[in-house]
Amino acid sequence: MATLAAHDPIPTHWKEGVPSDDELAHIPGEGGWPLVGNTLKMLKDPHAFTRRMVETYGRVYKSKAFGGWNIGLIGADANELVLFDRNKNFSSEQGWGPVLDQLFPRGLMLLDFDHHRADRRALSIAFKPGPMRHYSGSLNRGIAKKVEDWGEGKMQFYPAIKTLTLDLAADSFIGIEWGPEADKINTAFIDMVQASVAPVRKPLPFTQMKRGVDGRAFLVDFFTAETQRRRAEGGGQDMFSQFATAEYEDGSLMPVDEVVDHMNFLMMAAHDTITSSATSLIWLLAKHPDWQDKLRQEIESVTGGVGSDGKPRDLAYEDMGKLELSEMAFKEALRMVPPVPSTPRRALREFEFGGYRIPAGSHVGINANFVHHEEEHWDNPFSFDPMHFTSEKVKARHKYAWVPFGGGAHMCLGLHFAYMQVKILLAQLLPRYEITLEQEPDWQPWPIPKPKDGLKISLKKL
Repeated sequence: MATLAAHDPIPTHWKEGVPSDDELAHIPGEGGWPLVGNTLKMLKDPHAFTRRMVETYGRVYKSKAFGGWNIGLIGADANELVLFDRNKNFSSEQGWGPVLDQLFPRGLMLLDFDHHRADRRALSIAFKPGPMRHYSGSLNRGIAKKVEDWGEGKMQFYPAIKTLTLDLAADSFIGIEWGPEADKINTAFIDMVQASVAPVRKPLPFTQMKRGVDGRAFLVDFFTAETQRRRAEGGGQDMFSQFATAEYEDGSLMPVDEVVDHMNFLMMAAHDTITSSATSLIWLLAKHPDWQDKLRQEIESVTGGVGSDGKPRDLAYEDMGKLELSEMAFKEALRMVPPVPSTPRRALREFEFGGYRIPAGSHVGINANFVHHEEEHWDNPFSFDPMHFTSEKVKARHKYAWVPFGGGAHMCLGLHFAYMQVKILLAQLLPRYEITLEQEPDWQPWPIPKPKDGLKISLKKL
């Protein structure tokens, strides 16, 4: 407790203009324990904490955590208000800043309005059909080799897919053959993500924040040198080369340090969120062999199944859209275990929601995980049912009841890449193996969900 008290979690510049206790007195909620507030309670079980707050105080509540008051805005309507943000009132930069600014400054998620629009437009070139077709070839090759190497028997899926995702990032994102730096890169990303929610926010010796800041320094040096080399040697089809040569609307190149920050953030976001979402999908398919069979049949009908060499055929880029059931199953996994369970913003101006006046400067947050499990929007919300995503049910449901990729201007730029990677994984995995669950996992729910035991499964050759 003394350590937490000694080092204020929120830097001074994020506190400017924060409403006083008196200005927030009309909003129900609680401050928690002295000095640390509700921080430890939230970290221990954020989903149970949110449920209790909603049951106790309603869908608008305040809670003191990470050194200041946060106002929960809970529900599909709240998701729409904050994510669609038609009045440009909710700052993503100032929402995520206290958590990520020391580690992922100027990542696309931390930009607002015109700056965000300009950089997003420049970076979107990396997700056009040409580069995406190139990535699909890299993904097919890399995933096929690794899934075959896994072989039959027991395994821990989470560390295996985490390693595979990093290898794929080396090929598809950076376009290099990975070497001795792989372990350093992996460690740097892990340290940075863990540091993003460390209670001690100063990089003091031997702290998680110090390891995270050191990891960032290593990656900044690496990506800076690579950006300069790509520009000198000309572009390529990999994502990093596309970013390095990205141009604004006036034809000017993006500054090197901004390219580095975007690449650093993208690697973190893609590496950890895809690892989490692929793991939750495999967990749910292992628990539901009937859906394994359905997806396997769909994949084989599209790809032609196993080839003359005894190996599953590649999933062609042009055939991605044909795996409708596979996409529905992935969406259902994202519903049940959203890789970003909650989203912070900061209100630039006063606004009203749910009968409450929320002052300017308030730190607010929405909660995807809560809304993803509301009976108002989902039949049997705690059961795995990809039929939640038939076109008829999607049309009848609130547009913002499912927001694993965010929404509005900040909708995840790489969502189609995520769909493609997971579909190719299924196309290589399911025709080879039957998946069974060895042990029901206990999930670490935050900041990015993962099974504490690594997800113990067994693969049996078909």
